Amino acid sequence: MYKTQRRIALITINFIAALAFIFIAINLAPQTKLTDYKTYSNLFPIIVTSILFAILLFTSVTIFDHARGKIEKKSMNSGATFFLTKFIDRLRFCYSLEDFTNAVSEVLELDADCSVLYVDRNANYILYNSPNRFTNDPKILTKLDLNYDVAWHDPINFIGDNLGLVENRNKARGFFFASDGEHFYVFNRYTYLFDTEIYEKLYEEFVRFQSRSRIISSLSEISELSTEWQQLADAQRSFIPKKLPEIKNMKLGAYFRPLINVSGDYYTVLPIDENKTLLMLGDVSGKGLAAALVMGLVINTVKIKENKEDLVGMIIAVDAAIKGMHLQDKYTVLFIGIVDTEKMKITYVNASMSDPIVVTRSPDGYRIKSLSSNCSVVGIIPIEPGDVQVSEQRLFSGDLIMMASDGVSEVMNADKVELGDTELFTDTIKASASKDPQDFVNDIVNLVLSYNADTRLHDDLTMLVAKVQR
Repeated sequence: MYKTQRRIALITINFIAALAFIFIAINLAPQTKLTDYKTYSNLFPIIVTSILFAILLFTSVTIFDHARGKIEKKSMNSGATFFLTKFIDRLRFCYSLEDFTNAVSEVLELDADCSVLYVDRNANYILYNSPNRFTNDPKILTKLDLNYDVAWHDPINFIGDNLGLVENRNKARGFFFASDGEHFYVFNRYTYLFDTEIYEKLYEEFVRFQSRSRIISSLSEISELSTEWQQLADAQRSFIPKKLPEIKNMKLGAYFRPLINVSGDYYTVLPIDENKTLLMLGDVSGKGLAAALVMGLVINTVKIKENKEDLVGMIIAVDAAIKGMHLQDKYTVLFIGIVDTEKMKITYVNASMSDPIVVTRSPDGYRIKSLSSNCSVVGIIPIEPGDVQVSEQRLFSGDLIMMASDGVSEVMNADKVELGDTELFTDTIKASASKDPQDFVNDIVNLVLSYNADTRLHDDLTMLVAKVQR
């Protein structure tokens, strides 16, 4: 239905644009002879017609994009397809098998009257089946096992009454997804009413759920079964970039030093396109396993978010993910920004991080601009989209962006004076701002260690620095 409506809209818009172009061309056609060059030029109507045609083409494309968006929204949120759209929305915030089965029970079974079977073919184990006669029938399970083995490679499939594949969707009584040896079956009598566009969206979200649940399960298993915390630390460090990416018109530097094997600090760099790059640095409350779990979850949530320019949606998704883990008193502060080296600006949300700054050159030396907090901590208090502000800061060639956890600025000397409160800190930042980002980072790290008089640190040290160049 969605494809049909979209095709009709495209044909209609193109037909109207063609008629408008013909009308304009006829009315602008020269009324004089070709030789009457003194009173009329044939070049003028051609130029005007071409310009108007370009305007009509641009307008028709804009109208079609708008119409397509409305058609897709209407198709995905109406009729039987609405149930699968609702399930996709729930699936985005599922982080465990328990979350998944709750979504299945409340949406697919209760609302949509579907029967569901979720099987791990690798282990030949039923992860979930609906409490009804059909999905509990041993003959049904045996037949599905014979028809679709662990090596089944087609991701999206439609099933008929005899549990075999059908090409005609009108004859299907269900569908199933196959991913990494796991099969997710959904049975009902009105499969033909689901819009075909919904299946790919649902499959993609199902695969993302598998990835999330396995990451969390892996960290949990390591913590429960191993006495070697180093294994957990190695698993956690896999979330931190091993090598910073090469970005056009930008240089990067970073430092990561946990206080103990397991840290709550994190950072990541995600290129969006040729000109835009997402930078994120944050700090989870507390230490140990719980902080490591939240840290991994935050980075994974940001990585799988499709629209990485939607910073408000990113914060809301991270907030929901942390709250969904039901870990007491766990939250994160974080800074997330998008650097645009073409428009020379950084668009950001600062969720209560204290240290993000831009160091910029001025006629009388370097100046420090603070990227002030515009959002509360994330994961523990109620947050609505209206509570998240997005700010913007203009950038100039050579500007340096510094993000750091509070372990940098709050390190104390023997007199209990925090480094961030001293002129030494700001002077070192200004003095090193002309250097490459990694050299700048090294200077700040050396300052922290010397200021602390090489005694034992009391917090994690994490920094991410970017310098824009044009």
